Amino acid sequence: MNFLSSLMEDTLQLFYPHICKGCGNDNLSIDQQLCIHCFNSLPKTGFINHAENATEKIFNGRLDIVKGHSEFYFSKGKIIQSLLHQLKYKGNKNIGIFLGELLGRTISEHEYYFNIDFIVPMPLFKEKELKRGYNQAAVIGQGISSILKKPMLENVVVRNRTTQTQTRMHRTERWLNVNESFFVKNPSILENKKILLIDDVVTTGATMEACGREILNVKNTQLSIATIAIATK
Repeated sequence: MNFLSSLMEDTLQLFYPHICKGCGNDNLSIDQQLCIHCFNSLPKTGFINHAENATEKIFNGRLDIVKGHSEFYFSKGKIIQSLLHQLKYKGNKNIGIFLGELLGRTISEHEYYFNIDFIVPMPLFKEKELKRGYNQAAVIGQGISSILKKPMLENVVVRNRTTQTQTRMHRTERWLNVNESFFVKNPSILENKKILLIDDVVTTGATMEACGREILNVKNTQLSIATIAIATK
């Protein structure tokens, strides 16, 4: 049976090669996303064991979070940008699950994260999600959930209006752009719970702050944040 499975995989590789999603060169087994070189070149932050790390500092004085972590540094033209681009715009959900699993393994080493009750992905405006076909944060959440063995809640927090692109906005403009964009549809589910809010990239934190404030308005909630990447200047 193993021989037949191996033969089938080899045949598929011959006609439909499964290549590294980072460099596009090496032939990989069907369950791999990156070659060893690309995997080892992932720009890990090492934030998990550092209080007041750069992700947590983004929210200082703005949002009362217990813990904050970003797994990788995001830089233009680098591998993390390429992988997230494939997730968001090329329909490659396997990359999102893979990145979520990497993030999940790291945060599982920290006792607080392992004791969370629910994973909540940053919601997309419904029309945008329908156009894309999925919410990339929820795909990442699948990977995290599979490692932490914690449930993900996709429809408890809702994005009730679309916003303008924030690429060239400064911090105040970003906040005004997303303020009052979110609401908690079923607050009783979140009462007295530890919530992990997740997203792909954190830059100024304005969008996560707006969403996180709505979660913290629910009675006796605790909030932590985790993202695949943190944008570097």
